Amino acid sequence: MKHRIHLLLVLFCLGCSLATAQSSATLRLLGADLSMLPAYEKAGVSYKDADGQVQSDPLLFFRDKAGVRCVRVRLFVHPTGETGVIQDLDYVLSYARRIKEAGMSWMLDFHYSDTWADPSQQKLPASWPTDAAGIRQKLYDYTAETLAALKEAGAAPDYIQVGNEISYGMCGLSVHANNDQNWDTFRGYLSAAAKACREQCPQAKIIIHTERAGQWSVARSFYERLATVDYDIIGFSYYPFWHNSLSVLASTLGYCASLFPTKQVMIVETAYNNAWYPTGNGVLDFQSTWPATPAGQQKFVEDLIAELLKHDNVTGLFYWFPEENPYGNRLYEPWVNRGLFNNGYGNEWPNGNRALPAFYSLRKFTEGQPDAIVSLPRSASNRKGQSSADDSAVGRYDLSGRPAAAGHRGLVVTKGHKGIRK
Repeated sequence: MKHRIHLLLVLFCLGCSLATAQSSATLRLLGADLSMLPAYEKAGVSYKDADGQVQSDPLLFFRDKAGVRCVRVRLFVHPTGETGVIQDLDYVLSYARRIKEAGMSWMLDFHYSDTWADPSQQKLPASWPTDAAGIRQKLYDYTAETLAALKEAGAAPDYIQVGNEISYGMCGLSVHANNDQNWDTFRGYLSAAAKACREQCPQAKIIIHTERAGQWSVARSFYERLATVDYDIIGFSYYPFWHNSLSVLASTLGYCASLFPTKQVMIVETAYNNAWYPTGNGVLDFQSTWPATPAGQQKFVEDLIAELLKHDNVTGLFYWFPEENPYGNRLYEPWVNRGLFNNGYGNEWPNGNRALPAFYSLRKFTEGQPDAIVSLPRSASNRKGQSSADDSAVGRYDLSGRPAAAGHRGLVVTKGHKGIRK
């Protein structure tokens, strides 16, 4: 008994040390925008590993082999049905439940539009009011109602983007970093959406997402003007062919740490070509650094991760549209050739649908840190309603050395790695 008490004290101290270390060190989150995955699966598109083995559940393949722990999913008000614009609330509800069942967290990307929202267009939903006061109220109501529905379904988001690439405004409103016009209205829009997020999902982190990672003067002015808005994370898109070199990104991240020290930073979108883009783009400017080939794509991913790991304020990395898989289908056109599966070009045609090298390089972002267990994953054999096995079945133990029961919360050890079960 005396020895057991001593062992428990040692384990308790170890757990305290781990918790202290984790609170002071950067815990990084690897994610992916997999918004099209259910549509590809419904169309019968297959996904294979690098050896050609078909994966029965591609979501779990991303989780277990690429190290993805968080799934980003976009949402449109009344999606137009054009390429990629198909995610309505029913689509997202079903998908979010599946993500949670897989033991993963997820990020809700509100586009607040019926179509793509990005720096070139932020169109007001056709059914919404057109006056500023009406839009502000609708942003609150729509955000609250959406989150309430997700909570009711047991699939509340862990991260919430209030708008997508809103560098120059949202919902038909335009703002610019160089003048004060419309900023009070813009702040009102964001505050209304954030208020609904805090009320409905107080544990979720709120992200404000822009794509000015390559233009610090604009990014700085943008986020300085939002000092009174309630949010947690600065979210950037970073595509080198649009947002400049890694050295420019590094400067932006460093400036964020200095000027916005209370804000985490996440790269919520990034990608690079594995083959030529049919209509051409700025990839040509980076051919000497990262050829538009599977090997060049892998090098980009690894170089980006190496840079991000130098910045303690960077807590997340999300690859955009890695599930792109045009081999044998025309579901998403035009092809952008930035996915992480072989599209069947040239001599690689017999190897279509196979995971490319960059797929496996993603996990380098979180190497060396314990997994943050969000919920107990169900095994393939019990996903259809049966109760999930307890933690001992997957080798999880509490700090007393006993198998951790299914309802256990706190520090756990899994396959030799310590983590926190929330």
